[in-house]
Amino acid sequence: MNPLLAMTAGLTAGGTFALFGVLLTIMSRLGKVVNFSQVAVGVFAAFMAIRIVPKDMQPWGSLVVGMIVAMLLSVLIGFIVAKWLGDASVGARSAATVAILLGLYSLSNLLFGTRAQPVLPPFKGPLIQTDWINISQLAVVTTIAAIVVAVGTKLVLRYTMVGTRLRAVSDRQDAAELMGINVMGLQLGVWAVTGLIAGFGIAVVANIQASDASSMITIFIPSAAAALVGAFRRLDLAIIGGLGVGALQGLLTAFPALVLLKDWVPILVIVVFLLWTERKEVWDVAR
Repeated sequence: MNPLLAMTAGLTAGGTFALFGVLLTIMSRLGKVVNFSQVAVGVFAAFMAIRIVPKDMQPWGSLVVGMIVAMLLSVLIGFIVAKWLGDASVGARSAATVAILLGLYSLSNLLFGTRAQPVLPPFKGPLIQTDWINISQLAVVTTIAAIVVAVGTKLVLRYTMVGTRLRAVSDRQDAAELMGINVMGLQLGVWAVTGLIAGFGIAVVANIQASDASSMITIFIPSAAAALVGAFRRLDLAIIGGLGVGALQGLLTAFPALVLLKDWVPILVIVVFLLWTERKEVWDVAR
């Protein structure tokens, strides 16, 4: 396969990684948690939606229902974390979402089985296809969604009263509470919005890989790599990281001898950026 064609085809997955990388970054900045359960929430909601919505109303009906279910489930998780782990460390909060991830995974298998689910993608097929490039509708939709979410977050945080309060809660929660800010309401709002978008992300990604819980939940790993490119702070770099991981995975499929390495790309990115962020301490010790 032409390497450029394979690389552009990889953007189909890359756009999804970018979108969830942005969501992970938002939760890290505003919720003080690495939300490991985010993709699992979207997967559970998507599987639930295809059973609630009649077949003649799919895929758009299941898309809307999936987003709503994901939002409600995310708010419930956010309430649990904020209520009982409000004063806990970031590590403790993040660990709690790992337990929720495992719970949702098990529940998905119990309710829906371990086989691939009949999730219908609302966006399918190529948008631009030539002998040199292959850009899918899904790649464009998810990349635009990631950019819109990132820009929207920036504008809200910088120019609105809600954004000012969110930054206050993120920086000093105790001081924000003393000032009369509704900390719980703002935190649940963040969980609700990110849950809604996570539901959208999983509903549209559908069958770029097998639609079973085991396969789809692994989307978290390259998404976390994307967020790590931006150090869980920079939304723009999270988008670049997600697209880069997807493109590199796609590129490796052009070489039969290397295709098995594509699943290692996110792990390699995570390791490299973890080492890079610790470089100053290492160099200080070396000196």
